[in-house]
Amino acid sequence: MSNQDEPEQTGDSRMVTALVQLHQALVGAELPFVLPGTEDLVQRRSEMIDQLEDYVIPRVMTMQSPLLAVVGGSTGAGKSTLVNSLVGHRVTTPGVLRPTTRSPVLVHHPDDATWFGQDRLLPDLTRVDHSTDDPSCLQLVSTTSVPQGLAILDAPDVDSVEERNRLLAAQLMQAADLWLFVTSAARYADQVPWAFLRQAAERSTAVAVVLDRTPDEAIQTVSTHLARMLASRGLKDSPLFTVTEGAVDDDGLLPAAHVVEVRSWLESLAADTDARSVVVTQTLEGAVRTITRGCYPVADTSDEQTDLALQLKDEAVAAYDAALASIAASSTDGTVVQGEVLVRWQEFIGTGELLSSLESRVGGIRDRLVNTIKGKPQQAERLTVAIEAGLETLLLEQGEAAATRAHAAWVERPAGVAVLSTEARDLSRASRDLRRKAERMVRDWQLDLLEMVRTDGADRRTSPKFLAFGVNGLSAALMVAVLARESDADPSAALARRLLEAVFGEATATSLVDRGQASLTARVGTLLGEERARYVSLVDGLALHPTAAERLRQAARRVDDLRYEASVKDVDPGDPL
Repeated sequence: MSNQDEPEQTGDSRMVTALVQLHQALVGAELPFVLPGTEDLVQRRSEMIDQLEDYVIPRVMTMQSPLLAVVGGSTGAGKSTLVNSLVGHRVTTPGVLRPTTRSPVLVHHPDDATWFGQDRLLPDLTRVDHSTDDPSCLQLVSTTSVPQGLAILDAPDVDSVEERNRLLAAQLMQAADLWLFVTSAARYADQVPWAFLRQAAERSTAVAVVLDRTPDEAIQTVSTHLARMLASRGLKDSPLFTVTEGAVDDDGLLPAAHVVEVRSWLESLAADTDARSVVVTQTLEGAVRTITRGCYPVADTSDEQTDLALQLKDEAVAAYDAALASIAASSTDGTVVQGEVLVRWQEFIGTGELLSSLESRVGGIRDRLVNTIKGKPQQAERLTVAIEAGLETLLLEQGEAAATRAHAAWVERPAGVAVLSTEARDLSRASRDLRRKAERMVRDWQLDLLEMVRTDGADRRTSPKFLAFGVNGLSAALMVAVLARESDADPSAALARRLLEAVFGEATATSLVDRGQASLTARVGTLLGEERARYVSLVDGLALHPTAAERLRQAARRVDDLRYEASVKDVDPGDPL
């Protein structure tokens, strides 16, 4: 039950909350795999996040702020000269060289300065009060030449040859309440500007077009053709202004009469609260509608990419699980107790004298044992070294095999190739330090068994059998017992268990073998887990969340529900959405 003391949210605050949640959901719906067919969607998601940050959320929070008219267009269309002429004095510097690299300039009335602080429109652009060539800055110019309620922003060329300028221009256009699109008689049919205008039509963005630098004799022909192009592309209601070609004065301004029509129209919007609200609401509604509609393809692709990531992770895990299973089998079925290890073990146990001595019930057992195992310390050491080498070989072979399998599975998928491309190491091979780690792991395991024998034999250290073999000999036998636990292939391997039982008793011998095997299993799991992590960490680093797509769908539906709720009510024209 909700707290009755909490104030009920207004429509505005509920929408702000919903939009913030939508922004968070979009950020969380990562699309890390730029695969064939997803490039445009990845770019669109980034644009939607930027538009929510730069325009939609700040605008919904400040519906009474001035109308922002962003002046954009083609290279050489005369945008800066037009802005200066509309303001009545120089506020922005036209570029002499192309591409012009400078910060965007926002011109506003002094009484509207509070609306354009760092926490409002375009929050990622640093505010400055001077001319600069840094595109990460927003130059603020305060002048009474601009009517209160209106702000004009001079943006870089949308078709600049410099990518940073183009990206900034696109960002600024998406932050506009009104696009004041400037073109010329020579450039009005260019493809890049029309791509922007097509987006404006699709998003219901308020647009006015200025045909600039047009000779008198060409105005009728060009403007008629341009008007037809606008109408055929869904912009028939967009105002079309013409600015005839003319000489600029020493301040870089066109004659006032050349821009009076555009200036008067902008001033009338600034003076008419209702008309300004209609423009803002049209653009804002179009932006929000387009964003929520675009969230569903992002959510679907997020689901697909999450599934891809899980498949990659499963393939890597399966490759190393197979290696672990192979090691588990080979380290209990006697595989390791072959070759050099078996030779050393047979040297250690002799040809039956050892077992006979252990099972003897006659007097003089100590002398019999000592005679039987004479020279056994050196043989126990050689056996331990052979076991160490055999286990290391097994670990290295399986580590390499697992890396090969995992890499082969990943390179069969474009997503796998994309992830592998982010890793500088060659993951098709085991890590370079696997040999060193394997050597250390085996030695630690052997020391572990040595300590088990020492601890469990504490009360038997004075017995003839224990003294005869010592800790080293018994721990070597324990290694063989663990490594041949499931083996029936070589009867001599079974002698290791019988030796342990003769010294420790059956229960303690069983416990030693169980714990020895558990220690080996745990250490091998840790070793190969580190190898597997080279793959798994790449997937985990993608920050994909299984619920991200559904959260995005829910957030988009919430915004649409609030928009619908507002549309069926009798709202004031100034209310958002």
